[in-house]
Amino acid sequence: MHKKIIITGGAGYIGAHTVVALVNEGFTPIIVDDFRNSSLEVIDGISQLIGFSPIYYAVDVCDKKALALIFEEHNIDSLIHFAAYKAVGESVKEPLKYYHNNLIGLINILTILNEKAIRRFVFSSSCTVYGEPEGIKAVKENTPKQLPTSPYGYTKWMAEQIIQDFADSQINCKTICLRYFNPVGAHPSGLIGELPVGAPSNLLPFITQTAVGKQKKLFVFGNDYPTEDGTCVRDYIHVVDLAQAHVKALKALENNESSTCEFINVGTGKGTSVLQMITSFEEISGKKLPWEFAKRRAGDVAEIYANVDFAKKRLNWAATYTFRDAIIDAWRWEQENLLNKK
Repeated sequence: MHKKIIITGGAGYIGAHTVVALVNEGFTPIIVDDFRNSSLEVIDGISQLIGFSPIYYAVDVCDKKALALIFEEHNIDSLIHFAAYKAVGESVKEPLKYYHNNLIGLINILTILNEKAIRRFVFSSSCTVYGEPEGIKAVKENTPKQLPTSPYGYTKWMAEQIIQDFADSQINCKTICLRYFNPVGAHPSGLIGELPVGAPSNLLPFITQTAVGKQKKLFVFGNDYPTEDGTCVRDYIHVVDLAQAHVKALKALENNESSTCEFINVGTGKGTSVLQMITSFEEISGKKLPWEFAKRRAGDVAEIYANVDFAKKRLNWAATYTFRDAIIDAWRWEQENLLNKK
């Protein structure tokens, strides 16, 4: 019998790719998503990839009663929690929106997991919990957490503490917080990918949307950072690799014999600058982008990428795609979207 896994935010960018990866590994994912930052079109793309229509519920995780009803209908084995707001800049402008959605939703989920005695839980965390550690670029899981530089970062920082305290208070509770670096790319099929609502807050979709004319100009926030070319450096991980890390995390939890709360970096272990992304895209696509420098954006750190040794050891996982692969797949996805809209 296939194990049923609830995927909150399962119609979102990372969630949709993880749904596909789970089906390919024999799990039965159940999508919980209110579609405020996603689209029903994503369900169609998932269906084409897995060969059937997935189970999904249009429910807000902040609505505890509606969420609890889903658990009444299914024998749930575990849960992966993606559903959250994630734009650094927006969080600085609208902090209460982020604290309410990201933390109340998490608390509702943990409360229900406790009530239903569901012991396996994977959380979508972020490298933002490291802040900007002085003198450290390749951060390890034991790198001390710093106070974040944005309300979004604080929601992830506090969420990890909530999960740790919850796990410590339980018997046989098994949790993994995957600290993502910068997810990019799309499924190589071109059927699912990043589909931002409004102007993208992440670099690569803004690049591809600028290339097709959806955005007039790309702005690079800051050119005076202490990096090789003056622009921010990030660890860009292909979304398909990231999705596979969630499958590995679930399998790792199945083998745990006692209560745990683990934190694991998920990245490539390599840094790429904003200008490198732009020039690589222009080379791959053959398109010249209209872009210019703008002032630094509040909440951004200069340079950070992952030390991924623990992920290799604990999950038997490592990234297989490069950032150039991600550009190729993201560009294919953008072009497919453009054709489908005509």
